Amino acid sequence: MFKKLSMAALAVALSATSSLAATEVTWWHAMGGELGKKLEEVAQKFNDSQSEYKIVPVFKGTYPETLTAAIAAFRAGQQPAIVQVFEVGTGTMMAAKGAVYPVYQLMKDAGEPWDPSKFLAPVTGYYSDPQGNILSMPFNSSTPILYYNKDVFKKAGLDPEVAPKTWAELGEMGKKIVASGAAKCGFTMSYGASWVGLENYSAIQNLPYGTLQNGFGGLKAELTFNGPNQAKFWDQLKKWQDEGVYKYGGPSAGADAAPMFYSQQCAVYMNSSASRAGVINNAKDFKVGFAPMPYDDAVTKDPKNSIIGGATLWVLNGQKNKDVYKGAAKFFTYLSKPEVQADWHQFTGYLPITNAAYELGQSQGYYAKNPGSDIAIKQITRGTPTDNSKGVRFGNLTQIRDILDQQLEAVLAGKKTGQQALDDGAKQGNAMLREFEAANSN
Repeated sequence: MFKKLSMAALAVALSATSSLAATEVTWWHAMGGELGKKLEEVAQKFNDSQSEYKIVPVFKGTYPETLTAAIAAFRAGQQPAIVQVFEVGTGTMMAAKGAVYPVYQLMKDAGEPWDPSKFLAPVTGYYSDPQGNILSMPFNSSTPILYYNKDVFKKAGLDPEVAPKTWAELGEMGKKIVASGAAKCGFTMSYGASWVGLENYSAIQNLPYGTLQNGFGGLKAELTFNGPNQAKFWDQLKKWQDEGVYKYGGPSAGADAAPMFYSQQCAVYMNSSASRAGVINNAKDFKVGFAPMPYDDAVTKDPKNSIIGGATLWVLNGQKNKDVYKGAAKFFTYLSKPEVQADWHQFTGYLPITNAAYELGQSQGYYAKNPGSDIAIKQITRGTPTDNSKGVRFGNLTQIRDILDQQLEAVLAGKKTGQQALDDGAKQGNAMLREFEAANSN
């Protein structure tokens, strides 16, 4: 008996020692609610899989708040090892000389396996430098898709299994829906003036958003999203609004857009593929259809890929304990496992970051059992990305998006034409770019 107790005590002591010896790796993130719980689960499963390192997730608020907090912490020498930064902050992170430990270098230094070809090309392409080196770890990448109310379509005499392919079709369907009384509006969308309504509109139509490959080529880029086709599209949004076909969902993420869809006020809703779980959970009284973003057939007959949203994980320099970086690299290897990525993707609606995770989902029959769950993947990998469709990467992009919200609201209020609004937006936005350039030129 004494011998057994001693062995048990020894096991407890060894366990405690192992726990104390684990190197903590702090991870600041911007995910609350169900996504935050899932993120914490991912971290805990990694911690349970080994005893050397412990990932410590810390919620820091919204994406902008998290980025601002990380910048302030770095200046104070109190930065986390890992910080989740939304795609809008990529230009800021790339310009932060000396602050970032590039993930490709991190993985090489830590001796961890790293094969960029295993990741989805549109995702890694956005977060790579001009030489093709991946700077941050892809984690939660998304792209906008179209959600529609099949019941409303049926009530309006439309085929509930056929979604609009073009903006013109969406407009005509919207008119029929409103005229029939099946719903009060045809469609709404989040990020109407930025990510969905301008950045992705430009990419899918293969229209330039800015010079120097939409900002990928350096800090001296100019915004050129004020082209005639984009202006015409904004004028069309105004016309559709006046006809009751379109309802503005609000600035930025469009806080009013989702409720208008869930309450069946609007028949169609465009937002992130990562909204899939939320849409399904909230659409309790109707059947939801899923489809690619519409394209403008007056501009192109060959729609390009959509562009990404979401965020990646950046590693910050300045950790006194260098083992922290080994832990971060180990965690990134774990995140890249097909089963980990497939589980994250299938739960959240974010894209699987690796080809193997997508293939695993196929072999599991996930996409066959969940119609529409692979639309985002097919849409973002459609064709070969061009300089106009691989994304937009500018400094101060958060502020530029705010400017565009104001400009679209001016159009919808009848105070400006689409061309005037986009011209003014480009002028103000370029001033923001010059400020960013001046602040990061050293």
